[in-house]
Amino acid sequence: MSSFDTHQLGRVDYATTFAAMQEFTASRTPDMLDKLWICEHSPVFTQGLAGKAEHVLVPGNIPVVQSNRGGQVTYHGPGQVVAYPLIDLQRAGYYVKEYVYRIEEALIRTLIHFGVTGLRVLGAPGIYVRLNDPFSHARLPAGFDSAQLSLPGHGLAKIAALGIKVSRHCAYHGLALNVAMDLEPYERINPCGYTGLRTVDLSTIGISVSWQDAADVLSAKLQTHLTP
Repeated sequence: MSSFDTHQLGRVDYATTFAAMQEFTASRTPDMLDKLWICEHSPVFTQGLAGKAEHVLVPGNIPVVQSNRGGQVTYHGPGQVVAYPLIDLQRAGYYVKEYVYRIEEALIRTLIHFGVTGLRVLGAPGIYVRLNDPFSHARLPAGFDSAQLSLPGHGLAKIAALGIKVSRHCAYHGLALNVAMDLEPYERINPCGYTGLRTVDLSTIGISVSWQDAADVLSAKLQTHLTP
């Protein structure tokens, strides 16, 4: 049985949702259930706490919102499933590193559900796929890490991003899985701070799935893998 109070919010404003997460986290008590919010955002670039302005190249008419999550700049837009687990890590009994691992595992298991092999890259949170064969089960070469993402020819593209904030032992912000998007806005930034990093969605690699179906699978996998 899930310990999450889960809500699908539909398409919601990023800044409003960010404020709601902060408010919930600041006011929650130890006996309150963790929450899982599943949503979609209108086009927006979000910048992490340590985000560098030079990674926002030509935002154009898309707003750039400063947030307090970790990581560099990323993009949210229609056709992307965004998930915000609001979780008491102290009660759950695991630290941030394990929390990130569990989120990534839920994303990997979601991709497996659709026949896609998701890959972790050491030092670069999020999930990646091989552009030439996203269905291959081959592992990355030994020693492959975030430094390789800045080099040409690695053959990877990012399909899911994550960034979190921890306050009073409680985590908020979360993750985003690209399903069927207009990917052009990613060309206006260096995604997650990596120059030239390709970004893909399920549609681009040949998986036709509705936003709702992807959201339902991801929600179920997160509840499974984030439950202590």
